[in-house]
Amino acid sequence: MTLKKTILASVIGAAFAGATLMPLAASAETLRIGYSADFETLDLHEQLSGGVLRFSHMTFDPLVRWTKDFEFEPRLATEWEQTDDTHTRFTLREGVTFHSGNEFTAKDVVWTIERLKESPDYRAIFEPIESVEAVDDYTVEITTAEPYPLLLNLATYIFPMDSEFYTGETEDGNAKDEIVKAGNTFASRNASGTGPFKVTNRRQGVRVDMERFEDYWDTESPGNVSEIVLTPIAENASRVAALLSGSVDFIDAVPPNDLDRVRDAQGANLVEVPGTRIIGFQLNEETVEAFQDERVRQAVDLAINQEGIADRLMRGFATPAAQFSPEGYAGHNPELTPRYDLERAQALMAEAGFEEGFSVDMIAPNNRYVNDAQIAQAVANMLSRINITVNLRTMPLAQYWPEYDERASDIAMIGWHSDTEDTANFFQYLTFCIDEESGAGQYNYGSYCNEEIDALVTEADSEVDLERRAEMLQQAEAMLYEDAGFVMLHWQNLAYGAADGIDIEPVVNAIDFPYLGDLVIER
Repeated sequence: MTLKKTILASVIGAAFAGATLMPLAASAETLRIGYSADFETLDLHEQLSGGVLRFSHMTFDPLVRWTKDFEFEPRLATEWEQTDDTHTRFTLREGVTFHSGNEFTAKDVVWTIERLKESPDYRAIFEPIESVEAVDDYTVEITTAEPYPLLLNLATYIFPMDSEFYTGETEDGNAKDEIVKAGNTFASRNASGTGPFKVTNRRQGVRVDMERFEDYWDTESPGNVSEIVLTPIAENASRVAALLSGSVDFIDAVPPNDLDRVRDAQGANLVEVPGTRIIGFQLNEETVEAFQDERVRQAVDLAINQEGIADRLMRGFATPAAQFSPEGYAGHNPELTPRYDLERAQALMAEAGFEEGFSVDMIAPNNRYVNDAQIAQAVANMLSRINITVNLRTMPLAQYWPEYDERASDIAMIGWHSDTEDTANFFQYLTFCIDEESGAGQYNYGSYCNEEIDALVTEADSEVDLERRAEMLQQAEAMLYEDAGFVMLHWQNLAYGAADGIDIEPVVNAIDFPYLGDLVIER
């Protein structure tokens, strides 16, 4: 519903009260961003999240990155060659400097990969890398324990860090490179990358200021943004109002009920991108014994009307899902479809001895995914029909992740975009049996465990016959579907809004990490 002008003004004022975001008399090169959430930390390896990965592409550079068509584009690596089944050599770009002024060389890549392998959030996907060696100042050789078909996929998540900058101790005696979840570390407060923008000021959750790095290596980039002012605006209506009023130039996560409003507005443009992020729920088998029974898990899955949520809450801005893999991924199994069946769900609860139901606590963010709080409430209402009473708590993302990491609630919402643009990544993080040593199951909130599925996905990850590998991953999807090891909802589409003259279409993508270093502003 269109807001009246008086309401619009009050919403905008409320949105920015305390955020110290003043209407800027911006130059043509200043970009004012209203994102739905701030990135959680400046430490790339502390939190594997969309916010941190967005930040990575602003302040750092990967070895290679995805194009819109999911091809590999050289960045800090200019060439690569697989010398045999387990060895790949990367040639690095010369003449690149970090924000600190330090020179970028192979030692920084080696240091970064070794730190990734120590990161609780990353070590599972980097486990296939057995070792990394600097052959010379601009050549790195990566050795995998077994043939591994996704090494270039991993390279898109290797953002070389300034090893000299992060080496040593702080004044209080802490290591500058320590990784602490939600910790106040040197790396979480300071950044030295090779990317297009430097952080000049940050108040977490309030405002981030960045400026163009004068010595940025990519002189062929068309980007002309010289300054970024990023203000998190969690509330959907406030974020859209900020764009339409001209208080910001660019917003993410345009909600489904405002798509037409932004599309039809004068002075603003809407860009929609098909998404690959799965949205779903995890059932905590450690806190609720009933969830250890596959019949109860199946009942929960059957009680949720994915198509209804996609149609009514998401207004068609989502694709109902019954598996991790969207169409186009190796493991996408066309035989798996949503199976809403309330009568069957009630029968399974009775069969499992829970006809009278039970009570659970559920947590969900309220500013991370499109309509996340509303979706959680809808799911809670649906579960009441099989006598599962839900005590729902929603919270901002900055509060959500620390609570999620504690795994103390009974049901938790999560959205996941495959870090490698591959099916296996979903399993490795969300459903693999938890292994703290390897990092497997790092985001397996519910402690679900099916060793047969894990073994199949692990075998697929060393299968170089891509057709055979796809068959194995499709089988894993079918097994998870039968076991109801993860409650799938939908793949979330993406929508961005921008003011006239802010040409965001070339820099936004399905992975939801806009390449703002290449953004062109023409006013």
